[in-house]
Amino acid sequence: MKKLNQIGQGMTEYILIVALIAVAVIGVVKYLGSSTKKGFHDAGSAVEKAVNSSNSSSTDQGAGSVK
Repeated sequence: MKKLNQIGQGMTEYILIVALIAVAVIGVVKYLGSSTKKGFHDAGSAVEKAVNSSNSSSTDQGAGSVK
């Protein structure tokens, strides 16, 4: 049978492991979050630019814009 202090030691080790994993996950999310946000912003700008150029070229041809 395990002594009470050995059970507490095991629990403390698990808590430390979970805390380290949490810190690592927070760091990764902070790092990837900003780069992912930039990627979505760049993609959105490219789509907006393509749509605007498509609309302007279709109105130049007399086709009109669809609403």
